Amino acid sequence: MNDFKHRVELIVSAIPKGQVMTYGQIAALSGNSRAARLVGGIAHFSNDNLPWHRVVNRLGGLASGYPGGRLAQSEHLKSEGVIVSSDYYLNLEHYLYVPK
Repeated sequence: MNDFKHRVELIVSAIPKGQVMTYGQIAALSGNSRAARLVGGIAHFSNDNLPWHRVVNRLGGLASGYPGGRLAQSEHLKSEGVIVSSDYYLNLEHYLYVPK
């Protein structure tokens, strides 16, 4: 496994329930701030046991490529207490996880 993918997966695995991170945030923390799309690709083809439902776009929007679509991602987040709007956005300021 390459180092970037490994770092991405470690970061995603550490996102607490009820919080989210953005693709860009994960890319930057993994060593390449310009690789948000690559993080999305890793999410699409990576370990299903990781909490990918806790990863959103830079505006707090849910991912259309999530297995089951935005509705499924919304349901996973709602089960953790996250409020998601009917147009599949969440309040990023409220739910954003920033690792220390």
